[in-house]
Amino acid sequence: MAEEAASAEMKQNGMMIVAVDESECSSYALKWALQNLGDKLKSGVILLTAVSVTQSGVFAGGYGTVPLDLVTSIQENQKKFATSLLAKAKEICAQYGVDAETLCVMGNPKDAICDAVEKFHCNLLVMGTHSRGALQRAFLGSVSNYCIHHAKCPVLVVRQRV
Repeated sequence: MAEEAASAEMKQNGMMIVAVDESECSSYALKWALQNLGDKLKSGVILLTAVSVTQSGVFAGGYGTVPLDLVTSIQENQKKFATSLLAKAKEICAQYGVDAETLCVMGNPKDAICDAVEKFHCNLLVMGTHSRGALQRAFLGSVSNYCIHHAKCPVLVVRQRV
């Protein structure tokens, strides 16, 4: 019920999602948005990070099954790291006078970000780019490229100058 009310308020006020991760380019994108989008961000910002769900294939060797308590421990550490990451991003927003909400979602970042955009009816998705070459993108994929093509709102990809 509260989520539905929040979703309606966000849709009305034009919430934006800023996707954050541990990379420098993500931090740069957040600061760029805070410096350049000004009052638009004061209508509402969700800082979102996605934590990949760790399964039994944690180890590349794939020998046997991984004990459940080890998987649980890894997932708990991932959540702690994500919480810390979001707290730092929220502090950066506060320095610019922006009161941001935080959201940590479990799952593949590509899908999790696009799902959150749709769920909260956001008007803009802001994210950084790692600026990988074509070969790296072919093997690793590109979250920003995926979101450009699949998010249900405009996507602003902020590239850090080199």
